[in-house]
Amino acid sequence: MTKKGALLINLGSPDSPQPKDVKKYLGEFLMDERVIDINYLGRLLLVKGIILNTRPKKSAKAYQKVWTDEGSPLIVFSEKLHQKVKENSKIPVELAMRYGNPSIKSGIEKLASQGVTEIFLLPLYPQFAMATTETIVVLAEKIIKKDFPNITLNHLPAFYHKADYIEVLSQSVKTALKKLKPEHLLFSYHGVPERHIKKSDITKSHCKIDGSCCQTKSVAHEFCYRHQCYETTKLVAKKLNLEEGFYSVSFQSRLGRDPWLQPYTDKTIENFALSGLKKLAVVTPAFVSDCLETLEEIGMEAKHSFLENGGEQFNTIPCLNDNDDWAKTLAIWIDTWAKTI
Repeated sequence: MTKKGALLINLGSPDSPQPKDVKKYLGEFLMDERVIDINYLGRLLLVKGIILNTRPKKSAKAYQKVWTDEGSPLIVFSEKLHQKVKENSKIPVELAMRYGNPSIKSGIEKLASQGVTEIFLLPLYPQFAMATTETIVVLAEKIIKKDFPNITLNHLPAFYHKADYIEVLSQSVKTALKKLKPEHLLFSYHGVPERHIKKSDITKSHCKIDGSCCQTKSVAHEFCYRHQCYETTKLVAKKLNLEEGFYSVSFQSRLGRDPWLQPYTDKTIENFALSGLKKLAVVTPAFVSDCLETLEEIGMEAKHSFLENGGEQFNTIPCLNDNDDWAKTLAIWIDTWAKTI
């Protein structure tokens, strides 16, 4: 008898904001070949020879700024969302993280212990990227093959354009805009190296990152992070009737010297302030849960830059987190899958 279950998967977080736990987390994260996609030896030398000897203390200080009495914001929000999805779904639902705890294997084990034989994997990333959706699916498939050969795995594709997701995201933005009344709205997405875009191009020729390829219809868009970011923005702007010029797109969190998607968020925000913009709001739709990148990088560092350079009002629009409508939407996707499989 087939029994279905679902597994929500987010990025993950260190177990604590202390350097030793941050170092362990960064080691797992940065040694992923889909995050730093160079040969194993080069990655080993870069990560364990350089980064893990310099970055953990700095990152720990950043985590300490956002850590709460309940724990890591990303974990706390994910757990709250998980609870609400469970309450709204008709099948078993568990939670896991790609890096850190609870692990994907532990999530699968919990479902297996409930008799589940078919799992619906839900990577909690609206847009597809090698370092997010792809690495989750690949690892889950590897674990299933090795330890749970009798379990079947399905996964939710990128949902950046699904009407019910756009509706929930748009309503969240609309509520914030009414309250904040900014002069400009910036859609800031997590950055990725340009080479990741080209590696994910299934046509091997369409993605040129030249300003036009993302607007030209292609099967490559199914796995094109850049296109999906711009499409998310376009759909929200259309839903809210935002005027051209009132909103724009940028990319944050770049690492290293290789070319990453542009324009860069930090430079964009600084230039807004220098050009005389006084009231800015930033929404971060690459994330469904507030985390270090939204709370510290944008909510603290970017805010400081904006105010330091002449801006007067800077606000971040919260991620969907455990928004009731978002939880219900996920439960609907899960139950719909359970009925159709």
